[in-house]
Amino acid sequence: MATLLSLNAGMPKDVFWQGRTVHTGAWKAPVRGPRMVRRLNIDGDGQGDLAGHGGEMRAVLVYQLQSYRHWQQHLGRDDLTFGIFGENFTVDGLPDDEVCIGDRYRIGEAEFEVTQPRVTCYRVGMRLGEPAMASLLVAHHRPGFYLRVITEGHVQAGDEITLVRKGPEHLSVADIDALLYLPHRDPATLRRALNIPALSPGWQESFRELADAGRPGREPGWPGFRTLRVARIVPETPTVTSFHLDTTDGTPLPEARAGQYLSIRLLTGEGAPAVRSYSLSSAPGAGSYRISVKREPHGQVSGYLHTRLRQGDLVDIASPRGTFVLDEGTGPVALFSAGIGATPVLAMLHRLAALRDPRPVWWIHTAHDRAHHAFAAEAHALLEQLPDAHEHTCYTAGGEPAPHSGGLHVVRGRLTARSPAELGIPFDADAYLCGPRAFMEDLGGHLRAHGLRPERIHTELFGAPSAVNPGVAPTAEVRPHQPPRPPGTGPLVTFARSGITTPWSPARATLLDLAESCDIPTRWSCRTGVCHTCVTSLVTGDTTYTTEPLEAPEAGSVLICCSRPATDVVLDL
Repeated sequence: MATLLSLNAGMPKDVFWQGRTVHTGAWKAPVRGPRMVRRLNIDGDGQGDLAGHGGEMRAVLVYQLQSYRHWQQHLGRDDLTFGIFGENFTVDGLPDDEVCIGDRYRIGEAEFEVTQPRVTCYRVGMRLGEPAMASLLVAHHRPGFYLRVITEGHVQAGDEITLVRKGPEHLSVADIDALLYLPHRDPATLRRALNIPALSPGWQESFRELADAGRPGREPGWPGFRTLRVARIVPETPTVTSFHLDTTDGTPLPEARAGQYLSIRLLTGEGAPAVRSYSLSSAPGAGSYRISVKREPHGQVSGYLHTRLRQGDLVDIASPRGTFVLDEGTGPVALFSAGIGATPVLAMLHRLAALRDPRPVWWIHTAHDRAHHAFAAEAHALLEQLPDAHEHTCYTAGGEPAPHSGGLHVVRGRLTARSPAELGIPFDADAYLCGPRAFMEDLGGHLRAHGLRPERIHTELFGAPSAVNPGVAPTAEVRPHQPPRPPGTGPLVTFARSGITTPWSPARATLLDLAESCDIPTRWSCRTGVCHTCVTSLVTGDTTYTTEPLEAPEAGSVLICCSRPATDVVLDL
């Protein structure tokens, strides 16, 4: 019989670490007596980084006495007190290679369901004073796991742990962890993992990516950049122009997923090559690519594209990438956009229309006025191909209301807290949001208040993340830049979202070192030198490197491979 040895809790605090102040809840300590376990947390407990930890699917973290004994021997330490691995429940029993995703357990008055392995971040190494600890937990197959709270109730140390129900497919925590992070995965096991409803949405998305990439006939991307030809240039509005791209030999391009983006590299005559990322606005299976670019008043690359690029010109393009993609589900879909943010959700709408998808679909777009409303006729025509479509448009320019404009139902103003209810957005819809940061933050809050679960609200915002590590106290903003001289002479390394391309230099020990020298924001990093434990999603399209997508896209976490590039590479940073 498994037993709860210790119930550990602790509120977040600021910890000084490697020259930074980190707001973290990793410091847990045993508590006496019963504690109420609620849907999102244990009374008296908290997380410092709610994007990467906590939430309904990660309410309680479990770690085992057997793993404590393993680390005592491996690390040569006798000071590993319960809670030091950041866990809420220290248990005797429930090993990672026996507990299965979807298993349900009763502890005290509460009932729990196993949802995913723990994805370690730098904080566990910070807590133990062992910088390599995060990757060691993966390499030694001892991650621990998270529980979802099915029934709230009081729990205390000494409670017996009773198995209530076994999960479907009987895949253990260790099996699932290895399936994502280790090489030579079995396609049949991937399909089994996707049959487990209890598996957290982030892990499901990762496994769908892997299963999709392994489908017969699925064409891979390409390493680094390749040359494509500008087939057509089409003005959409006074400020937005579409650029159609195809191969130089007429062969079809690999199919992108609806919502992904391209990175374009240009020599604009202003020093080093400039890189920008633009969402694909075309149908995923079109055989060619279309990006639609808004000209910014002082935009170096957008200005070059609008004024100097011509039909027939050749441009360097990295293969499609990005995790803001349409879920191949069965529930309602709500596509929200503002301005040029329409591009990725327009690709999603193309996908839905091509399938004649029977799901209810909402298309809600905000523009300045009719003259600046890109893709209005195109989106309207696509919606007419769907059996259950709802179209709503907001124009923010002042003036009298215009209930109909070119066949569209238009209202003046912006979306408000009442909008989700007024538009009839179902509580179980998957919402996709793309637009300015303020638009997505406000709308995301409105949708959560309306009743949508956070994991059903998907967002896309180009530009590097705002923090070097989640939970690190903010400092003065430093923009990404070229590394200090002397310049390297090796393969080109491109940081797609930061817009930096720079040659590799042997003076850099790892890709992480190069990123840090450019002040490229990163979220998690591995320095162990063991590539398969890096589990990188950053180096894509090059078989020299692992290419697995990372758990929980909504967490914004990324890993940097410690390998050194042998060819040109593109990193999703």
